Amino acid sequence: MDNKEYNSRKIDWMITVIPLFIIILLCICFGVMPEQSNIVLGQIRFILCDTFGVYYLVIGLGIFIVSIFISISKYGNIVLGKKDAKPKYSFFSWGAMMFTAGLAADILFYSFSEWILYATDPHIIEMGSIQDWAGVYPLFHWSLIPWGFYLVLAVAFGFMLHVRKREKQKYSEACRFVLGKYCDGILGRLIDLLAVFALLAGTATTFSLATPLMARVINELFHVNLNGTVVTIVILLITCVVYTYSLLHGLKGINILARSCVILFFLLLTYVLLFGGKTQYIIETGFSSLGRMLQNFFELATYTDPQRTTSFPQNWTIFYWAYWMVWCVATPFFIGSISEGRTVRQTILGGYVFGVTSTLVSFIILGNYSLGKQLSGEADFISIYQQNGDLYEVIVGIINTLPYADFVFVLVFVTMATFYATSFNSIALVGSCYSYRRLSENEEPNSSVKLMWCILLILLPIALVFSNSSMNNLQSVSIIAAFPIGAVVVLIVISFLKDAKKYLEEW
Repeated sequence: MDNKEYNSRKIDWMITVIPLFIIILLCICFGVMPEQSNIVLGQIRFILCDTFGVYYLVIGLGIFIVSIFISISKYGNIVLGKKDAKPKYSFFSWGAMMFTAGLAADILFYSFSEWILYATDPHIIEMGSIQDWAGVYPLFHWSLIPWGFYLVLAVAFGFMLHVRKREKQKYSEACRFVLGKYCDGILGRLIDLLAVFALLAGTATTFSLATPLMARVINELFHVNLNGTVVTIVILLITCVVYTYSLLHGLKGINILARSCVILFFLLLTYVLLFGGKTQYIIETGFSSLGRMLQNFFELATYTDPQRTTSFPQNWTIFYWAYWMVWCVATPFFIGSISEGRTVRQTILGGYVFGVTSTLVSFIILGNYSLGKQLSGEADFISIYQQNGDLYEVIVGIINTLPYADFVFVLVFVTMATFYATSFNSIALVGSCYSYRRLSENEEPNSSVKLMWCILLILLPIALVFSNSSMNNLQSVSIIAAFPIGAVVVLIVISFLKDAKKYLEEW
Protein backbone atom coordinates (compact mmCIF):
# COMPACT_ATOMS: atom_id res chain seq x y z
CA MET A 1 0.00 0.00 0.00
CA ASP A 2 1.55 3.35 -1.01
CA ASN A 3 1.74 6.28 1.39
CA LYS A 4 -0.91 8.31 -0.46
CA GLU A 5 -3.49 5.51 -0.16
CA TYR A 6 -2.58 5.02 3.52
CA ASN A 7 -3.10 8.72 4.28
CA SER A 8 -6.40 8.64 2.42
CA ARG A 9 -7.65 5.83 4.65
CA LYS A 10 -6.65 7.79 7.74
CA ILE A 11 -8.87 10.70 6.71
CA ASP A 12 -12.17 11.00 8.57
CA TRP A 13 -14.27 11.85 5.54
CA MET A 14 -17.48 12.39 7.52
CA ILE A 15 -15.93 15.10 9.72
CA THR A 16 -14.20 16.60 6.68
CA VAL A 17 -16.93 16.57 4.02
CA ILE A 18 -20.10 17.35 6.03
CA PRO A 19 -18.79 20.70 7.37
CA LEU A 20 -17.68 21.56 3.82
CA PHE A 21 -21.22 21.03 2.51
CA ILE A 22 -22.74 22.94 5.43
CA ILE A 23 -20.45 25.92 4.80
CA ILE A 24 -21.20 25.90 1.08
CA LEU A 25 -24.94 25.79 1.86
CA LEU A 26 -24.66 28.69 4.33
CA CYS A 27 -22.60 30.69 1.82
CA ILE A 28 -25.35 30.19 -0.78
CA CYS A 29 -28.04 31.25 1.72
CA PHE A 30 -26.18 34.42 2.75
CA GLY A 31 -25.38 35.19 -0.88
CA VAL A 32 -28.85 34.57 -2.35
CA MET A 33 -31.05 35.53 0.62
CA PRO A 34 -29.00 37.90 2.80
CA GLU A 35 -31.95 39.73 4.42
CA GLN A 36 -33.93 36.58 5.23
CA SER A 37 -30.79 34.84 6.58
CA ASN A 38 -30.01 37.75 8.89
CA ILE A 39 -33.61 37.81 10.18
CA VAL A 40 -33.46 34.09 11.04
CA LEU A 41 -30.13 34.58 12.83
CA GLY A 42 -31.60 37.42 14.89
CA GLN A 43 -34.65 35.39 15.91
CA ILE A 44 -32.59 32.40 17.05
CA ARG A 45 -30.23 34.69 18.94
CA PHE A 46 -33.13 36.32 20.81
CA ILE A 47 -34.51 32.94 21.92
CA LEU A 48 -31.15 31.66 23.16
CA CYS A 49 -30.07 34.86 24.95
CA ASP A 50 -33.43 35.78 26.43
CA THR A 51 -34.48 32.29 27.54
CA PHE A 52 -31.20 30.47 28.19
CA GLY A 53 -28.89 33.35 29.10
CA VAL A 54 -28.15 31.99 32.59
CA TYR A 55 -26.82 28.81 30.94
CA TYR A 56 -23.95 30.76 29.35
CA LEU A 57 -23.27 32.77 32.52
CA VAL A 58 -23.13 29.71 34.81
CA ILE A 59 -20.70 27.90 32.52
CA GLY A 60 -18.48 30.99 32.27
CA LEU A 61 -18.21 31.58 36.01
CA GLY A 62 -17.94 27.86 36.72
CA ILE A 63 -15.02 27.40 34.31
CA PHE A 64 -13.11 30.29 35.90
CA ILE A 65 -13.56 28.85 39.42
CA VAL A 66 -12.47 25.41 38.19
CA SER A 67 -9.34 26.92 36.61
CA ILE A 68 -8.26 28.38 39.97
CA PHE A 69 -9.06 25.11 41.76
CA ILE A 70 -7.03 23.04 39.29
CA SER A 71 -4.02 25.36 39.45
CA ILE A 72 -3.74 25.31 43.27
CA SER A 73 -4.70 21.66 43.80
CA LYS A 74 -2.73 18.44 43.34
CA TYR A 75 -3.75 18.43 39.68
CA GLY A 76 -1.45 21.42 39.15
CA ASN A 77 1.62 19.20 39.70
CA ILE A 78 0.91 17.03 36.65
CA VAL A 79 3.47 17.48 33.87
CA LEU A 80 1.99 17.61 30.37
CA GLY A 81 4.28 14.91 29.03
CA LYS A 82 6.86 12.68 30.67
CA LYS A 83 7.44 13.41 34.34
CA ASP A 84 10.96 14.73 33.67
CA ALA A 85 10.05 16.60 30.46
CA LYS A 86 11.12 20.21 29.97
CA PRO A 87 9.13 22.91 28.14
CA LYS A 88 9.62 22.77 24.39
CA TYR A 89 9.41 26.56 23.96
CA SER A 90 10.68 29.52 25.96
CA PHE A 91 8.10 31.42 28.00
CA PHE A 92 8.05 34.29 25.49
CA SER A 93 7.68 32.04 22.43
CA TRP A 94 5.03 29.94 24.19
CA GLY A 95 3.15 33.01 25.42
CA ALA A 96 3.36 34.71 22.02
CA MET A 97 1.90 31.70 20.19
CA MET A 98 -0.79 31.31 22.84
CA PHE A 99 -1.77 35.00 22.79
CA THR A 100 -1.84 35.36 19.02
CA ALA A 101 -3.92 32.19 18.69
CA GLY A 102 -6.53 33.63 21.06
CA LEU A 103 -8.43 36.37 19.23
CA ALA A 104 -5.51 38.80 19.25
CA ALA A 105 -6.69 40.67 16.13
CA ASP A 106 -10.10 41.20 17.72
CA ILE A 107 -8.47 42.39 20.93
CA LEU A 108 -6.72 45.11 18.93
CA PHE A 109 -9.93 46.04 17.12
CA TYR A 110 -12.10 46.29 20.25
CA SER A 111 -9.42 47.91 22.45
CA PHE A 112 -9.72 51.19 20.57
CA SER A 113 -13.45 51.61 20.94
CA GLU A 114 -15.35 49.06 22.99
CA TRP A 115 -15.99 51.55 25.76
CA ILE A 116 -18.12 53.51 23.23
CA LEU A 117 -20.49 50.55 22.88
CA TYR A 118 -21.08 50.62 26.63
CA ALA A 119 -21.05 54.39 27.08
CA THR A 120 -24.17 54.65 24.91
CA ASP A 121 -25.94 51.82 26.75
CA PRO A 122 -28.63 52.68 29.35
CA HIS A 123 -27.06 50.21 31.78
CA ILE A 124 -24.05 52.49 32.27
CA ILE A 125 -26.42 55.32 33.23
CA GLU A 126 -28.00 53.00 35.81
CA MET A 127 -24.60 52.17 37.31
CA GLY A 128 -23.08 55.66 37.36
CA SER A 129 -20.78 57.69 35.12
CA ILE A 130 -18.99 56.86 31.87
CA GLN A 131 -15.69 57.62 33.60
CA ASP A 132 -16.37 55.01 36.29
CA TRP A 133 -17.88 52.16 34.25
CA ALA A 134 -17.34 52.42 30.47
CA GLY A 135 -13.76 51.22 30.87
CA VAL A 136 -14.62 48.42 33.31
CA TYR A 137 -16.68 46.17 31.06
CA PRO A 138 -14.01 45.78 28.34
CA LEU A 139 -11.62 44.51 31.02
CA PHE A 140 -14.27 42.16 32.39
CA HIS A 141 -15.37 40.77 29.03
CA TRP A 142 -11.84 40.05 27.80
CA SER A 143 -9.85 38.85 30.80
CA LEU A 144 -10.39 36.26 33.54
CA ILE A 145 -13.41 34.24 32.41
CA PRO A 146 -12.48 34.22 28.70
CA TRP A 147 -8.94 33.04 29.37
CA GLY A 148 -10.33 30.59 31.93
CA PHE A 149 -12.19 28.90 29.05
CA TYR A 150 -8.97 28.59 27.09
CA LEU A 151 -6.69 27.43 29.86
CA VAL A 152 -8.87 24.79 31.52
CA LEU A 153 -9.49 23.12 28.17
CA ALA A 154 -5.85 23.59 27.17
CA VAL A 155 -4.65 21.48 30.09
CA ALA A 156 -7.37 18.91 29.39
CA PHE A 157 -6.26 18.59 25.75
CA GLY A 158 -2.57 18.75 26.72
CA PHE A 159 -3.14 15.92 29.20
CA MET A 160 -4.92 13.90 26.52
CA LEU A 161 -2.16 14.47 23.94
CA HIS A 162 1.05 14.42 25.96
CA VAL A 163 0.23 12.24 28.99
CA ARG A 164 -2.32 9.73 27.72
CA LYS A 165 -0.77 9.84 24.20
CA ARG A 166 -4.14 9.49 22.51
CA GLU A 167 -4.01 9.57 18.72
CA LYS A 168 -7.61 10.64 18.16
CA GLN A 169 -7.19 14.41 18.30
CA LYS A 170 -10.86 15.37 18.53
CA TYR A 171 -13.30 16.93 20.99
CA SER A 172 -15.04 13.61 21.53
CA GLU A 173 -11.80 11.96 22.65
CA ALA A 174 -11.48 14.47 25.48
CA CYS A 175 -14.83 13.18 26.81
CA ARG A 176 -13.76 9.51 26.80
CA PHE A 177 -13.42 9.08 30.56
CA VAL A 178 -17.09 10.07 30.95
CA LEU A 179 -18.64 8.70 27.75
CA GLY A 180 -16.50 5.58 27.32
CA LYS A 181 -17.32 3.55 24.22
CA TYR A 182 -19.96 6.08 23.16
CA CYS A 183 -17.10 8.34 22.03
CA ASP A 184 -16.64 5.98 19.09
CA GLY A 185 -20.33 5.91 18.16
CA ILE A 186 -22.97 8.34 16.97
CA LEU A 187 -22.65 10.55 20.08
CA GLY A 188 -18.92 11.02 19.53
CA ARG A 189 -19.47 11.82 15.85
CA LEU A 190 -22.12 14.39 16.77
CA ILE A 191 -19.80 16.06 19.28
CA ASP A 192 -17.05 16.32 16.65
CA LEU A 193 -19.42 17.75 14.04
CA LEU A 194 -20.67 20.34 16.54
CA ALA A 195 -17.06 21.21 17.38
CA VAL A 196 -16.09 21.73 13.75
CA PHE A 197 -19.17 23.86 13.11
CA ALA A 198 -18.39 25.96 16.19
CA LEU A 199 -14.80 26.38 15.00
CA LEU A 200 -16.01 27.63 11.62
CA ALA A 201 -18.61 29.92 13.24
CA GLY A 202 -16.05 31.52 15.55
CA THR A 203 -13.64 32.04 12.67
CA ALA A 204 -16.37 33.59 10.54
CA THR A 205 -17.43 35.99 13.30
CA THR A 206 -13.88 37.15 13.94
CA PHE A 207 -12.91 37.64 10.32
CA SER A 208 -16.18 39.37 9.46
CA LEU A 209 -16.17 41.77 12.41
CA ALA A 210 -12.67 43.20 12.35
CA THR A 211 -11.34 42.79 8.81
CA PRO A 212 -13.42 45.72 7.42
CA LEU A 213 -11.30 48.00 9.64
CA MET A 214 -8.28 47.05 7.53
CA ALA A 215 -10.19 48.12 4.42
CA ARG A 216 -10.95 51.49 6.03
CA VAL A 217 -7.29 51.90 6.93
CA ILE A 218 -6.30 51.37 3.29
CA ASN A 219 -8.79 54.00 2.14
CA GLU A 220 -7.52 56.42 4.77
CA LEU A 221 -3.84 55.84 4.01
CA PHE A 222 -4.14 56.28 0.26
CA HIS A 223 -6.96 58.87 0.39
CA VAL A 224 -9.22 56.78 -1.83
CA ASN A 225 -12.82 55.66 -1.54
CA LEU A 226 -12.73 52.06 -2.71
CA ASN A 227 -15.73 49.77 -2.23
CA GLY A 228 -15.42 48.53 1.36
CA THR A 229 -16.88 45.09 0.70
CA VAL A 230 -14.59 44.43 -2.26
CA VAL A 231 -11.48 45.59 -0.40
CA THR A 232 -12.43 43.52 2.66
CA ILE A 233 -12.83 40.38 0.56
CA VAL A 234 -9.48 41.03 -1.16
CA ILE A 235 -7.85 41.42 2.28
CA LEU A 236 -9.45 38.16 3.42
CA LEU A 237 -8.03 36.37 0.39
CA ILE A 238 -4.54 37.85 0.86
CA THR A 239 -4.59 36.96 4.57
CA CYS A 240 -5.63 33.43 3.60
CA VAL A 241 -2.56 33.17 1.35
CA VAL A 242 -0.27 34.41 4.16
CA TYR A 243 -1.55 32.03 6.82
CA THR A 244 -1.61 29.14 4.35
CA TYR A 245 2.06 29.72 3.53
CA SER A 246 2.94 29.93 7.22
CA LEU A 247 0.91 26.83 8.09
CA LEU A 248 2.62 24.73 5.43
CA HIS A 249 5.89 25.50 7.22
CA GLY A 250 4.55 23.98 10.46
CA LEU A 251 4.97 25.23 14.04
CA LYS A 252 8.29 26.89 13.19
CA GLY A 253 6.49 29.31 10.86
CA ILE A 254 3.76 29.93 13.44
CA ASN A 255 6.37 30.62 16.14
CA ILE A 256 8.24 33.20 14.04
CA LEU A 257 5.02 34.93 13.00
CA ALA A 258 3.70 34.97 16.58
CA ARG A 259 6.86 36.55 17.99
CA SER A 260 6.76 39.23 15.28
CA CYS A 261 3.08 39.92 16.08
CA VAL A 262 3.69 40.47 19.77
CA ILE A 263 6.63 42.81 19.12
CA LEU A 264 4.53 44.91 16.71
CA PHE A 265 1.61 44.86 19.14
CA PHE A 266 3.62 46.21 22.09
CA LEU A 267 5.33 48.74 19.83
CA LEU A 268 1.88 50.14 18.99
CA LEU A 269 0.83 50.22 22.66
CA THR A 270 4.07 51.92 23.72
CA TYR A 271 3.69 54.58 21.02
CA VAL A 272 0.11 55.44 22.05
CA LEU A 273 1.03 55.49 25.76
CA LEU A 274 4.10 57.68 25.40
CA PHE A 275 3.18 59.97 22.51
CA GLY A 276 -0.62 60.21 22.61
CA GLY A 277 -0.58 62.94 25.24
CA LYS A 278 -2.78 61.01 27.72
CA THR A 279 -0.19 59.00 29.65
CA GLN A 280 -1.24 59.98 33.16
CA TYR A 281 -4.95 59.67 32.39
CA ILE A 282 -4.45 56.23 30.79
CA ILE A 283 -2.53 54.86 33.77
CA GLU A 284 -4.81 56.29 36.47
CA THR A 285 -8.10 55.39 34.77
CA GLY A 286 -6.80 51.93 33.90
CA PHE A 287 -5.76 51.32 37.50
CA SER A 288 -9.17 52.45 38.77
CA SER A 289 -11.09 50.36 36.19
CA LEU A 290 -9.05 47.26 37.02
CA GLY A 291 -9.75 47.69 40.74
CA ARG A 292 -13.47 48.24 40.12
CA MET A 293 -13.65 45.16 37.89
CA LEU A 294 -11.98 42.95 40.52
CA GLN A 295 -14.06 44.40 43.35
CA ASN A 296 -17.34 43.74 41.49
CA PHE A 297 -16.25 40.63 39.60
CA PHE A 298 -18.87 38.18 40.89
CA GLU A 299 -21.68 40.73 40.62
CA LEU A 300 -20.75 41.40 36.97
CA ALA A 301 -20.47 37.66 36.26
CA THR A 302 -23.93 36.86 37.65
CA TYR A 303 -25.95 39.91 36.52
CA THR A 304 -28.95 38.80 34.42
CA ASP A 305 -31.17 41.92 34.29
CA PRO A 306 -34.29 39.82 35.11
CA GLN A 307 -36.67 42.73 34.44
CA ARG A 308 -34.94 43.49 31.10
CA THR A 309 -34.58 47.20 31.88
CA THR A 310 -31.64 47.42 29.46
CA SER A 311 -30.95 43.77 28.38
CA PHE A 312 -27.25 44.55 28.79
CA PRO A 313 -26.11 41.01 29.71
CA GLN A 314 -28.18 39.53 26.88
CA ASN A 315 -26.62 41.94 24.38
CA TRP A 316 -23.03 41.77 25.59
CA THR A 317 -21.88 39.44 28.38
CA ILE A 318 -23.72 36.40 27.05
CA PHE A 319 -22.45 37.10 23.54
CA TYR A 320 -18.86 37.26 24.77
CA TRP A 321 -19.05 34.02 26.75
CA ALA A 322 -20.55 32.36 23.67
CA TYR A 323 -17.82 33.88 21.51
CA TRP A 324 -15.09 32.40 23.70
CA MET A 325 -16.89 29.05 23.81
CA VAL A 326 -16.80 28.62 20.03
CA TRP A 327 -13.12 29.56 20.01
CA CYS A 328 -12.57 26.86 22.65
CA VAL A 329 -12.66 24.29 19.88
CA ALA A 330 -9.37 25.40 18.33
CA THR A 331 -7.35 27.68 20.60
CA PRO A 332 -7.15 25.39 23.69
CA PHE A 333 -6.18 22.46 21.45
CA PHE A 334 -3.34 24.57 20.06
CA ILE A 335 -2.26 25.84 23.51
CA GLY A 336 -2.34 22.27 24.83
CA SER A 337 -0.21 21.02 21.93
CA ILE A 338 2.53 23.64 22.49
CA SER A 339 2.51 23.22 26.31
CA GLU A 340 4.37 19.90 26.38
CA GLY A 341 6.81 19.82 29.30
CA ARG A 342 4.95 22.40 31.38
CA THR A 343 2.96 21.49 34.46
CA VAL A 344 -0.78 22.06 34.60
CA ARG A 345 -0.12 24.84 37.11
CA GLN A 346 2.46 26.52 34.89
CA THR A 347 0.12 26.34 31.90
CA ILE A 348 -2.86 27.88 33.70
CA LEU A 349 -1.05 30.53 35.74
CA GLY A 350 1.41 31.30 32.93
CA GLY A 351 -1.50 31.66 30.55
CA TYR A 352 -3.23 34.07 32.90
CA VAL A 353 -0.02 36.09 33.31
CA PHE A 354 0.81 36.39 29.60
CA GLY A 355 -2.66 36.24 28.04
CA VAL A 356 -4.67 38.26 30.54
CA THR A 357 -1.96 40.84 31.19
CA SER A 358 -1.40 41.49 27.47
CA THR A 359 -5.15 41.81 26.94
CA LEU A 360 -5.66 44.17 29.87
CA VAL A 361 -2.74 46.38 28.84
CA SER A 362 -4.20 46.69 25.33
CA PHE A 363 -7.65 47.75 26.54
CA ILE A 364 -6.26 50.07 29.20
CA ILE A 365 -3.92 51.93 26.84
CA LEU A 366 -5.92 52.10 23.61
CA GLY A 367 -9.35 52.35 25.25
CA ASN A 368 -8.45 54.97 27.82
CA TYR A 369 -6.60 57.06 25.23
CA SER A 370 -9.82 57.57 23.26
CA LEU A 371 -11.94 57.79 26.45
CA GLY A 372 -9.64 60.55 27.69
CA LYS A 373 -10.05 62.46 24.42
CA GLN A 374 -13.83 62.13 24.73
CA LEU A 375 -14.17 63.26 28.36
CA SER A 376 -11.71 66.14 27.95
CA GLY A 377 -13.79 67.53 25.08
CA GLU A 378 -10.97 67.17 22.53
CA ALA A 379 -13.09 64.80 20.43
CA ASP A 380 -16.64 63.45 20.37
CA PHE A 381 -16.43 59.81 19.32
CA ILE A 382 -19.79 59.00 20.92
CA SER A 383 -21.63 61.42 18.60
CA ILE A 384 -19.89 59.95 15.55
CA TYR A 385 -21.01 56.47 16.59
CA GLN A 386 -24.56 57.56 17.41
CA GLN A 387 -24.96 59.22 14.02
CA ASN A 388 -24.30 56.16 11.89
CA GLY A 389 -23.39 53.24 14.17
CA ASP A 390 -20.14 52.82 12.22
CA LEU A 391 -17.48 51.63 14.65
CA TYR A 392 -14.87 51.46 11.88
CA GLU A 393 -15.24 55.20 11.20
CA VAL A 394 -14.87 55.86 14.93
CA ILE A 395 -11.60 53.89 15.13
CA VAL A 396 -10.21 55.70 12.09
CA GLY A 397 -11.15 58.98 13.80
CA ILE A 398 -9.37 57.89 17.00
CA ILE A 399 -6.18 57.03 15.14
CA ASN A 400 -6.28 60.36 13.31
CA THR A 401 -5.99 62.17 16.65
CA LEU A 402 -2.58 60.57 17.27
CA PRO A 403 0.64 62.29 16.14
CA TYR A 404 1.96 60.94 12.81
CA ALA A 405 -1.34 59.15 12.24
CA ASP A 406 -0.19 57.58 8.94
CA PHE A 407 2.56 55.74 10.81
CA VAL A 408 -0.02 54.43 13.28
CA PHE A 409 -2.33 53.34 10.43
CA VAL A 410 0.50 51.32 8.87
CA LEU A 411 1.38 49.80 12.25
CA VAL A 412 -2.26 48.88 12.96
CA PHE A 413 -2.72 47.34 9.52
CA VAL A 414 0.46 45.25 9.63
CA THR A 415 -0.19 44.15 13.23
CA MET A 416 -3.78 43.09 12.47
CA ALA A 417 -2.71 41.24 9.31
CA THR A 418 -0.01 39.28 11.15
CA PHE A 419 -2.35 38.63 14.08
CA TYR A 420 -4.94 37.20 11.71
CA ALA A 421 -2.39 35.09 9.91
CA THR A 422 -1.08 33.68 13.20
CA SER A 423 -4.52 33.06 14.69
CA PHE A 424 -5.89 31.29 11.69
CA ASN A 425 -2.95 29.12 10.78
CA SER A 426 -3.13 27.68 14.30
CA ILE A 427 -6.88 27.14 13.78
CA ALA A 428 -6.32 25.56 10.38
CA LEU A 429 -3.73 23.26 11.95
CA VAL A 430 -6.24 22.10 14.58
CA GLY A 431 -8.94 21.69 11.92
CA SER A 432 -6.56 19.61 9.82
CA CYS A 433 -5.97 17.29 12.76
CA TYR A 434 -9.75 16.89 13.06
CA SER A 435 -9.81 15.45 9.56
CA TYR A 436 -7.85 12.38 10.66
CA ARG A 437 -9.15 9.29 12.39
CA ARG A 438 -5.82 8.83 14.14
CA LEU A 439 -2.79 11.10 14.35
CA SER A 440 0.22 10.36 16.53
CA GLU A 441 1.60 13.07 18.82
CA ASN A 442 4.42 14.28 16.54
CA GLU A 443 2.69 13.56 13.23
CA GLU A 444 1.45 16.49 11.13
CA PRO A 445 -1.53 16.47 8.75
CA ASN A 446 -0.92 16.21 5.02
CA SER A 447 -0.32 19.51 3.19
CA SER A 448 -3.37 19.01 0.97
CA VAL A 449 -5.59 18.63 4.06
CA LYS A 450 -4.11 21.82 5.56
CA LEU A 451 -4.76 23.64 2.28
CA MET A 452 -8.38 22.48 2.25
CA TRP A 453 -8.93 23.83 5.77
CA CYS A 454 -7.31 27.15 4.93
CA ILE A 455 -9.83 27.57 2.12
CA LEU A 456 -12.74 26.27 4.21
CA LEU A 457 -12.06 28.79 6.99
CA ILE A 458 -12.25 31.74 4.61
CA LEU A 459 -15.50 30.89 2.78
CA LEU A 460 -18.10 31.78 5.43
CA PRO A 461 -16.44 35.10 6.39
CA ILE A 462 -16.54 36.16 2.74
CA ALA A 463 -20.24 35.22 2.55
CA LEU A 464 -21.03 37.18 5.73
CA VAL A 465 -19.13 40.24 4.49
CA PHE A 466 -20.84 39.96 1.10
CA SER A 467 -24.28 39.87 2.75
CA ASN A 468 -23.46 43.02 4.77
CA SER A 469 -24.41 41.33 8.03
CA SER A 470 -24.69 43.70 10.99
CA MET A 471 -22.51 43.33 14.09
CA ASN A 472 -25.56 41.95 15.93
CA ASN A 473 -26.09 39.21 13.33
CA LEU A 474 -22.40 38.35 13.21
CA GLN A 475 -22.49 37.90 16.99
CA SER A 476 -25.53 35.64 16.57
CA VAL A 477 -23.49 33.11 14.60
CA SER A 478 -21.28 32.52 17.66
CA ILE A 479 -24.16 32.49 20.17
CA ILE A 480 -26.00 29.80 18.21
CA ALA A 481 -22.93 27.62 17.73
CA ALA A 482 -21.92 27.95 21.39
CA PHE A 483 -25.19 26.60 22.80
CA PRO A 484 -24.42 22.88 22.32
CA ILE A 485 -20.66 23.41 22.74
CA GLY A 486 -21.19 24.66 26.30
CA ALA A 487 -22.46 21.24 27.39
CA VAL A 488 -19.52 19.53 25.69
CA VAL A 489 -17.08 21.86 27.48
CA VAL A 490 -18.55 20.77 30.83
CA LEU A 491 -18.17 17.10 29.79
CA ILE A 492 -14.52 17.65 28.87
CA VAL A 493 -13.73 19.29 32.22
CA ILE A 494 -15.41 16.49 34.20
CA SER A 495 -13.63 13.87 32.08
CA PHE A 496 -10.24 15.53 32.62
CA LEU A 497 -10.69 15.76 36.40
CA LYS A 498 -11.67 12.08 36.63
CA ASP A 499 -8.86 10.94 34.34
CA ALA A 500 -6.28 13.14 36.10
CA LYS A 501 -7.37 11.79 39.49
CA LYS A 502 -6.83 8.23 38.24
CA TYR A 503 -3.43 9.21 36.83
CA LEU A 504 -2.31 10.66 40.18
CA GLU A 505 -3.42 7.48 41.94
CA GLU A 506 -1.17 5.51 39.56
CA TRP A 507 1.94 7.51 40.56
